[in-house]
Amino acid sequence: MKTFQELNTAESFHAIAAERAARIDAASTAAIPQLNPVNRLAKRLHPDRQYMKIAQVTELAPDTKRFRFVPDPARGTTECAPFLAGQYLNIHLTINGMPVNRAYSISSSPKNAREGYYELTLKYVQDGLVSRYVLDNWKEGDEVELSGPAGTFYYSPLRDAKTVVCLAGGSGITPFLSLANAIADGDEDFRMILLYGSRTEDAILYKAEFDRLAKDDRIQVVHVLSDEEKPGFEHGFICADLIREYAPAGEPYSVFVCGPQGMYRFVDREIEKLGLARKYVRHELFGEVHDARAQDGYPGTDLSTVKITVSIRDTTRTVTGSVCDTILQTLEKNGITVPTSCRSGECGFCHSVLKSGQVYVPKAIDGRRLADLKFGGIHPCATFPLSDLEIIVPADK
Repeated sequence: MKTFQELNTAESFHAIAAERAARIDAASTAAIPQLNPVNRLAKRLHPDRQYMKIAQVTELAPDTKRFRFVPDPARGTTECAPFLAGQYLNIHLTINGMPVNRAYSISSSPKNAREGYYELTLKYVQDGLVSRYVLDNWKEGDEVELSGPAGTFYYSPLRDAKTVVCLAGGSGITPFLSLANAIADGDEDFRMILLYGSRTEDAILYKAEFDRLAKDDRIQVVHVLSDEEKPGFEHGFICADLIREYAPAGEPYSVFVCGPQGMYRFVDREIEKLGLARKYVRHELFGEVHDARAQDGYPGTDLSTVKITVSIRDTTRTVTGSVCDTILQTLEKNGITVPTSCRSGECGFCHSVLKSGQVYVPKAIDGRRLADLKFGGIHPCATFPLSDLEIIVPADK
């Protein structure tokens, strides 16, 4: 083998160059494969986009609909990507010329995905831009863009106890329907105790389905009504005492929570009374916060609007936004798109850098790490401006 000194000569360089040219001339002219087999498999299991059609729309209540999606081969999607019960899909669409996306828990089971369809259940939200648009406009046969499955709200035998007490409120029941069906189908192996809070019996979603699933010894369903007292139903709210009543005595159990933001604020205080180890408490996406001023711990500001200077690669732009909107909401309203998925400070897709200015991050959606706190890392979807800002955000694909 030649030494570095021997190679580091003009003569040696010319010899290597000639050999390189000869090898290039002798190489195959066939096109280089775009993806090797491993990358093709990864793309199949974790696609950025899934192009689907709406196969069925079912009205579950005056303000709630279930949508069934099937692959659209004409646009390149031939199968549903697999998922773990409890995960979500992002809906990608354009409303009034503005690209938006929202995450919704998958209410169908992993088995259904293998059979060729997903189901999402959407409830009308008063200030919900996407939910209102979808419920008012989507119909059977429409073409839809979905993300690949994502999220960490699933059962893990290495992390979670063998018994899981599931706390649901309103449309937050959807991931638990998927989890319950996964147990019944044999895709999951744990005991589920579901405490499902609703205002009235008529407001319960998927009651017939859960009545059927509760015939499985591994699934127990307890309905909790806040506005009615009826035989066979608990009355009031899901609290620490009620959890203790149904949780297994003398053995560890996990707690999974999914529901509206008001429920999180109440239930989290009740869960603290149980003294559970942190790893045994799991939350589904908190959801997008629409008004920082309503959050506990909001420091306040004398400003009503702020200027945000945004740098994306080699471009810089300054926009104006309300202090009541997250940074992400302000960017979207000004036609600036950045990578997003959970919109709850969890996934990290929109992770950005705060160069200057003051911000507020609600505790419930503060997904920053210690390094973020030290070096200015923020998630625009979970961050509200308190002053004029300078930020660096990632470019959308």
